[in-house]
Amino acid sequence: MLSIQQLNKTYANGVKAINDVSLEIPNGMFGLLGPNGAGKSSLMRTIATLQDPDSGSIHFDGLDVLKDKAGLLRQLGYLPQDFGVYPKVSAEKLLNHFAVLKGLTGKGERKEAVDALLQQTNLWEARKRALGTFSGGMRQRFGIAQALLGAPRLTAGLDPDERHRFLNLLAKIGEQVVVILSTHIVEDVTDLCPRMAMIAKGTVLLQGEPQAAIETLKNRVWRRTVSQEALPAYQERLHVLSTRLVAGRPQINVFAESQPDDGFVSVEPDLEDVYFLQVRNAAQNPAAPAPGVQAAVAA
Repeated sequence: MLSIQQLNKTYANGVKAINDVSLEIPNGMFGLLGPNGAGKSSLMRTIATLQDPDSGSIHFDGLDVLKDKAGLLRQLGYLPQDFGVYPKVSAEKLLNHFAVLKGLTGKGERKEAVDALLQQTNLWEARKRALGTFSGGMRQRFGIAQALLGAPRLTAGLDPDERHRFLNLLAKIGEQVVVILSTHIVEDVTDLCPRMAMIAKGTVLLQGEPQAAIETLKNRVWRRTVSQEALPAYQERLHVLSTRLVAGRPQINVFAESQPDDGFVSVEPDLEDVYFLQVRNAAQNPAAPAPGVQAAVAA
């Protein structure tokens, strides 16, 4: 169990990146969902001991993370969104080097771990190639491999571009450890995470089970296709959650307690509807929770 209590972080420029964040994260996949600039990376860096908070606490299975950073690092796998590599070194050699740093000093044990991870991340055929020749997706896979060295019990900051390739891998990892998936892609959380938190402007908007959050919007999401000319009027008059083009015309999803007009049909809500409702409400009224989703917080 990872326990985060009343965590705060304000940078020198005055930006409050983490605002009184409290989360209880059990074993398994946990989604941290929010738009760019929401504070996800700041929270991940703090959990990974790369920066200190101004106040608050982090405990992992009884370990006081802020007082015993080395104790956490022995159990941590961390993959930031932008993972730098040594361009002239091969994947196999650098992964072997990281394995030594993680404490895999036995030659046989280390080779077994490195070979297995290269196979798991589909890099075996490219293991002798210099990392500078890797595509962006291959570098991301290498980052996942290094994050998993030493069988970490806490994996933070995963933000996979090739998410379909790694759905099964990440789910399998999450059976034994805490995996925090930091992303702005709603589909990642829907597919992978039995629990989640939504964050914006450094503040947790809700946390709980994705399905519980979705259920709170049942019978309150409506859809219709409108003309481009009429779209601004609908956006002004109604609580529009999302707009997408279908056959060249805007299709809108609207949050409302009852049918807005005869042209709307009721649709099953999904996590994207919850996400847009939360984020837009936070932008307009940071002090108030979005309507209809309070039950998800206690799920």
